[in-house]
Amino acid sequence: MNTRQLGSTGPAVHPIGLGCMGMSWGYAESLRDDAASVDVIRRALDAGPVLLDTADAYGSGHNETLVGRALAGRRDDAVVATKTGIVVDDLATRTLSRNGSPDHIRRSADASLRRLGVDVIDLYYLHRVDPEVPLAESWGALADLVREGKVRRIGLSEVTVDEAAAAHAAHPVAAVQSELSLWTREPLDPDTGIATWCAANSAAFVPFAPLGRGFLTGRYTGPDDFEDGDFRATNPRFQSEAFTANLRIVKAVEEVAARHGATAAQVALAWTLAQGDHVVPIPGTKQPRYLAANLAAADLRLTFQDLRDLDAAPAATGSRY
Repeated sequence: MNTRQLGSTGPAVHPIGLGCMGMSWGYAESLRDDAASVDVIRRALDAGPVLLDTADAYGSGHNETLVGRALAGRRDDAVVATKTGIVVDDLATRTLSRNGSPDHIRRSADASLRRLGVDVIDLYYLHRVDPEVPLAESWGALADLVREGKVRRIGLSEVTVDEAAAAHAAHPVAAVQSELSLWTREPLDPDTGIATWCAANSAAFVPFAPLGRGFLTGRYTGPDDFEDGDFRATNPRFQSEAFTANLRIVKAVEEVAARHGATAAQVALAWTLAQGDHVVPIPGTKQPRYLAANLAAADLRLTFQDLRDLDAAPAATGSRY
C-alpha cells in the first residue's frame, strides 16, 4: 500500500484520510446514523493506518465520542487527529466562538482524550487562532501537551503563512489543515500559499473539503438539493447563479473521469494528491460505497494532460463562507 508521512517525523498513513465531521453535524443531519457511521469508520480502518479527523466542536463532542466508539479495539489501525479552540455556544443554532487560552486548551485535551477513549492524541490542532489570545500562548500550551505525553504532534488549522512560520519557530508544526480542492486553489500559490509553505518546511498539508463539500462529485443539481440546516443551503457557492457557474468545474472533472473510467470524486481527489507527496486529503462520507471509491482514488494516476485540463478549469464563483 502506498502511504504518505504526516510531517518529517510523523507516522505513515493511507494517502486518503477520513473526515468525520459530517457524521455529526453540518451536512444532511436528518440522515445521521451513528451505527452506520461507526461501521464506515471501521471500514476505513481496514485500509489502515488511516488518518481520522475530528474535533471537539463537531456536534459539541458528539463526533469525538462517535470516533471513540469506532476505535474500540482498533487503536493501532488509526492515526487520530482532533482539534481545540472553537467553542460551541449553542448547538441548535451552531453559534460558535473561539478560545485559545492555555487553560481552555488543557481542559479540552483532557476531555477529548476521554471521549476518544485513547491515551494519547496523535495530532492535535489549534482549530482557529483566537484573536484575543497571542498565538504564542496557544501554541505554547499545545507544545506543553506534547512534553506531557498527552499529544504526539501538533498542528494548525486555517492559518496564514506568517502564523505558521511563527509557530514553527517555537515548536515544529507537524501539519496544517485548510481547504483545498479544484474550487479552492489559493493554498497552492507559490509565494503566499500555505500548502506551499508546508512543502518547504516538512509539514503535512491536510485538505478538508477536497470534494468541494460534495459539489465536485457531480451528484447535485441545484440549491434545492440541500435540507434546511445543511451548511450548503446558505453557502454562497451553492446559490443559484453561483451553482450554475460552478458546474463548469464539474464538467472539467467529469471529462477527465470519462478518460479513466473513474468517478468525478476520484479525479478530484487524485488531483489533490498530485499537488505534492505532503498532501493528505480527508474527504468525508457516511456511505460505505463512497468510502471505498475515495480510498481507491489513491491508485488513480492522472496524466500530464489531465492535470493541465483540470488546472485550466475556471475559478469558483462565490466565497467559501
